[in-house]
Amino acid sequence: MKKRKSSLFYGLSLLSPPPVLENADPQKIAFLLRKQWTLYSVTPMYKFSYGNLKAYSRLLSAFVAAEKQKGLAVEVGSDLGFKVTLSTLLGLKGTDQDQVAILVQIASRSQLPFENAEDKVVWSGWFCCVSGDELLESVPEDFTCLSLFLANGAESYTAIVGTWFQKTFDCCFSRLTISPLNLAWMAVMWTGYKVDSHMTTTELVFSVPCTPHSLDISYAIHPEDAKALWDTIQKTPGEVTQEEVNLFMDCLYSHFHRHFKIHLSAARLVKVSTSIASAHCDGNIKVPRSQTGPGLL
Repeated sequence: MKKRKSSLFYGLSLLSPPPVLENADPQKIAFLLRKQWTLYSVTPMYKFSYGNLKAYSRLLSAFVAAEKQKGLAVEVGSDLGFKVTLSTLLGLKGTDQDQVAILVQIASRSQLPFENAEDKVVWSGWFCCVSGDELLESVPEDFTCLSLFLANGAESYTAIVGTWFQKTFDCCFSRLTISPLNLAWMAVMWTGYKVDSHMTTTELVFSVPCTPHSLDISYAIHPEDAKALWDTIQKTPGEVTQEEVNLFMDCLYSHFHRHFKIHLSAARLVKVSTSIASAHCDGNIKVPRSQTGPGLL
């Protein structure tokens, strides 16, 4: 589904799967699904090299171990009881010009005396390029643009990994939040995507500030009703405009007010959950479906 320019940041729109997805590793893609990911923005990384991923894995392993042991020196390459692995995620980019995505995993080594005992992944994160061709053209050659980072696991590991990347490649991590406008766009685009089976209720959660505690209002909509509404609004198949998003939300507000006499337009949209994916204003997203997951990611 294409979109016209809006404030919606790249990477969270449900587009048709790009041609480069044909090169994707199905096992790695499956690993990214059904997990909640926390979003961060990352400035371009200086002197990052795809040819040094194994060396980065060893250095990051030692750094994580030292941080976990409160600053004690750790020899690179020693047995740490866990390992850090950096690898490429082929296929997860919007255009051929985008940088190849990178997967970072921290796994605890199995203590079982079996040769085939598998390590358990305790934390994972991945970088991807979602900046668009215009920004990439302005980035100097010595810099690698992987502007979106998604993390799943303990925040302590996220902080340690982020610190190592910032020190090593002179970049900066910052937490991403999702505005109500962007959440509305996601609700519309995910509603407009056809799902053949396993449809779940579309839910919009609104926050109403009040004293002494805030109040959350959950607005549940049957997915077929939401899709029917969008079909009456959308003018050009495969394209979304800001005017159509506004009209879709206004229709939902009017329906809710007619039944409950509450003006949801005065509240703040904080969460969207559909059959395709869910997103929270705190910067957390989850993609549960294997069929649509690659295209969304």
